Amino acid sequence: MIKNMARGLAALTLALTPLAIPQTASATPQAPTAAEVLTLAAAIKQIPLADESREGYTREKFRHWNAGLDPADGCNTRAEVLLDEAVESPTVVDRCKLTGGRWVSYYDGQEITDPGKIDIDHMVPLAEAWGSGASAWDAKRREAYANDQGTSTSLVL
Repeated sequence: MIKNMARGLAALTLALTPLAIPQTASATPQAPTAAEVLTLAAAIKQIPLADESREGYTREKFRHWNAGLDPADGCNTRAEVLLDEAVESPTVVDRCKLTGGRWVSYYDGQEITDPGKIDIDHMVPLAEAWGSGASAWDAKRREAYANDQGTSTSLVL
């Protein structure tokens, strides 16, 4: 329950924190000022608006399921997320093949016992990241984003 609440808060943070904000010709950067307290509605009004474009987007431009956090363990990012998210640990066999185990879907609470039937989702989808500025990133940065395990809310099942 607390993990799901943390994910919900993190998702809200991600939604309110653009990956990249293109500056329009009329946008004027403002000098930092003393911290001020704003209502959520007032803070949202301060987020610059810019057109998004999916032009040129393909999922392949985000190399995902790389060697993961520990390249020596033989597990790719997908397997590492499954191991981390398991409510009942799977057995790990040759070359990080997972068998058994139990997972609970973040979205609907459904229990899954076959790791091959689990999709790992990016909390901010790759296409959304592309339209929000990832189109300007180099391949290495897009790969880092697609495999981000820095927070438990980046990749979810």
